[in-house]
Amino acid sequence: MRSQRLTSCRLLQEITMDMLRKFSHSSLALPLVCLGALLLFNAIFVPGFFDIQVMDNGNLYGRPIDILRRCSSLIILSLGMTFVIATAGVDISVGAVVAISSATVCTFLGGDISGTPHYPFVVAILFAILAGVLCGVWNGFLVSKIKIQAMVATLILLQAGRGIAQLMTDGQIITVYYKPFEWIGGNIPGCPIPTSMLMAFAMVLLVIFMDKKTSIGTMIQAVGINQNASRYAGINVTLVLFAVYVFSGFCAGTAGLIESSLIRAADANNAGLNMEMDAICSVVLGGTLMIGGRYYIGGTIIGAITIQTLTTTMYAVGVPSECLPAVKAVVIIAIIVLQSQKFKAMFQNYRLKKLDKAQEKEAANA
Repeated sequence: MRSQRLTSCRLLQEITMDMLRKFSHSSLALPLVCLGALLLFNAIFVPGFFDIQVMDNGNLYGRPIDILRRCSSLIILSLGMTFVIATAGVDISVGAVVAISSATVCTFLGGDISGTPHYPFVVAILFAILAGVLCGVWNGFLVSKIKIQAMVATLILLQAGRGIAQLMTDGQIITVYYKPFEWIGGNIPGCPIPTSMLMAFAMVLLVIFMDKKTSIGTMIQAVGINQNASRYAGINVTLVLFAVYVFSGFCAGTAGLIESSLIRAADANNAGLNMEMDAICSVVLGGTLMIGGRYYIGGTIIGAITIQTLTTTMYAVGVPSECLPAVKAVVIIAIIVLQSQKFKAMFQNYRLKKLDKAQEKEAANA
């Protein structure tokens, strides 16, 4: 009986170690560990962090809901950035595109204190998204046709984008009093789940469909690994590169709707500020390498939630807002180090040496 128990314990231990070994090699290991560490820190040091209340109007309220609400635009932005980085590119203009989209929708709705929009609500939304798509077309044209390096090509719109948003708003903060505009960043009456979360969920489903049910995902990975080989294999590399930047612009335009709705205004100076860095950090934290190739949609989503949880945690413990970029910079450096081939080789050598010592010890005991 005792020997059976020992055998069962050893079997359970082997299964557990095998599961941990597989998890450590998974692309979701790093973002899940980071998110778990943040949640554990909040559970210990931030009282009431996980409290969720139901308000009189039926809406959910609490820090976890606030994190999911605030990270919805970041998730949408990061999904577009994932495809761009998977092609060995980068789009650092998405924050400025968010500002342009915010300025567009608020300009079309207007700042009439009576709440009467200048143009129909649907028209304002469509033009805001169209503005993001046009920005993506510009970036895609520069990268795919003119063959300008992605960092330089998107740097143009990074600098010019906020100027365009300032021109659209005449340098003013346009406050929108049209009531349904609040529903994008808030809640549709009768629905306890924030609309932004539903929009993020719909975008995730769209990306998963594109990745799993079409050949788009395979072509993006092929282009990211080797453009010349992809061209010889019959893939239209120019079209793929153009499409990923257009999609990134579409995602940025959608995120701009959420960001402007959260504050019910267009602030060209602050809308989307530093969001490009958060999006890149989310993608890299999720396991997608900056050199292109394989990407991980699930990792990107968890990475975005982790970045927003980090931001909320810093505010909760009293860290000044001007210190947040420094904290995120440390996170990015740590991620890059952990993902580097040199570090992985060092870690693998350490594990092999440890395993050899364990085997030598067992042999000596035997």
